[in-house]
Amino acid sequence: MARRPCQCEAIVVRSIRYGEADRVLHLYSRELGRIAAIAKGVRRARSRRAGRLELLVRAQLVLRPGNSDLYTLSSVDTVCAHARLREHREALRCALESAEATARLLDAADPNRSAYNLLANALALLDCEPQRASRSFALAFRLKLMLAAGFAPELAHCASCGRALRDGPGTFPLAGFSPGDGGIVCERCARHGLAFGVAEHTFAVQALARPLREAPEAPPDVLARVDRALGAMVEHHAHVQLRRVA
Repeated sequence: MARRPCQCEAIVVRSIRYGEADRVLHLYSRELGRIAAIAKGVRRARSRRAGRLELLVRAQLVLRPGNSDLYTLSSVDTVCAHARLREHREALRCALESAEATARLLDAADPNRSAYNLLANALALLDCEPQRASRSFALAFRLKLMLAAGFAPELAHCASCGRALRDGPGTFPLAGFSPGDGGIVCERCARHGLAFGVAEHTFAVQALARPLREAPEAPPDVLARVDRALGAMVEHHAHVQLRRVA
C-alpha cells in the first residue's frame, strides 16, 4: 500500500543536478529533520518551480514518500525567498555557512524544531539586515546550533573535574578549553587544552545568552580561538567536521 503524501516546511540547504532535468534537494525541515527529495523536471526552461527551490529558500512542500529515503516533490509554495541577502556577498556567505553547519551537525531524519527555528531566524535576519553578516554573527549562530543539537560547551564549571568558574575556595581560574572534555578546564586539568581565555569565554557566554540579533562582537584573534575550540569539540563528540567560519 502506497504511503500517503506528507506536508512540511523546509529550507533548501543543498541542491544537486540529477539526470537531464531533475534536481535532488537536501532539505532541513521543521517536521522531518534533514531529508532529501527529487524535484522532477525542475531544470527545464519552462519549469515554474525552479525559482522556488533555490538554495536557502524557505518553502511549504508536499512530498510523496518513495521506496527509499528519497522523497518526490509534489508541490511547493514559497514562504520566504530571502532574495535580498543574495545581493550581498558577505550575507550570502554567512547564510550558506549557517545552512551547511545545520545540515552537517543535524544530519538525521529526526525533527529538531529549535534548530529549524534558529536557522530560519538567522536567514530572516540576514535577509532584512544583510550588514549583520560577520564572523561574530556566524559563531554566535554556531554556538546556539550546538546547544540545539545537544553539544553545547560547558562554560560554568571545569569540564573535567567539575569545579566552578569563579573566585573563592574550591573554585578555579580559567586555563583553557578541552574539546575532549567538552568545555573550559582549570589549570590542573588543562594538560591537552586549547588556548581559551577570558575574552573567548565572555564571547561564548554572551553569544549563548543573547538573542541572535544581539550577537556580541570580538576581535579577530578571539573569534579564531573560539572557532577552533568549537570545531575541535564538534569533531570529537559528533564526529563531524565543520568548516572554519570565514
